[in-house]
Amino acid sequence: MHEMSIATSILDAANREALLHPGSRVTKVGLRIGEWAGVDPASLQFCFDALVAGTESQPPSLDIDFRLRQNRCPDCGNIFAPKDYQIECPGCGAAVTEPAGGSELELAYVELEEP
Repeated sequence: MHEMSIATSILDAANREALLHPGSRVTKVGLRIGEWAGVDPASLQFCFDALVAGTESQPPSLDIDFRLRQNRCPDCGNIFAPKDYQIECPGCGAAVTEPAGGSELELAYVELEEP
């Protein structure tokens, strides 16, 4: 389960950010996960919650922004969400399109509470 190592890395990054603001504590961490990232959001949430359980009176929460996969047509520039693995452009019918989103795994933000 690689979600545990990802959750650990997220928490480590958030805590490093808090160190830049002495006395502050992490209250919320925002994450963007794409459909193609190979990460199960529910498993990641479970792992994060397990890591922060019992660490503070109010442990930080994890806010996951799940992004669907998207393709872009190089012919007409249309950006669309493929359905049932059909990658043809719904705009112009081009058979070949390219991935344009949905593979991200990004730390979007860290909310801190200062004393």
